[in-house]
Amino acid sequence: MIVEENLAQQFTAIVEQSHPQVWKLLRHCYVKVINPYSTRARVPHLPYIGIYCPDRLIAAVAAEKNILREVATFVGLVEVICLNATHIACDPLSNLKQTDPQFWLELLWISTQSE
Repeated sequence: MIVEENLAQQFTAIVEQSHPQVWKLLRHCYVKVINPYSTRARVPHLPYIGIYCPDRLIAAVAAEKNILREVATFVGLVEVICLNATHIACDPLSNLKQTDPQFWLELLWISTQSE
């Protein structure tokens, strides 16, 4: 878990230093390294970066995906996935609030922030 947090911090630091325009978007998002080994995946996959964006920013962040993919490759991650934090946090069928309340609060906080 600590290694994943360090990778996410390195990823955001590199984006902040080398791509300031993309960082202006990314600073309103939650960046997390997703390790398929910690999920129920039976086929081994390499870790990737998940960017949880509010509804209003998801299209702009997805447009910068090639730059983000280059940075992810540089830190040893294979892919960049953009996820809609607003939809995940407000999904009535999701059990995220019960299984990981801290993460759910982070997503809720991101989705309710104003620019």
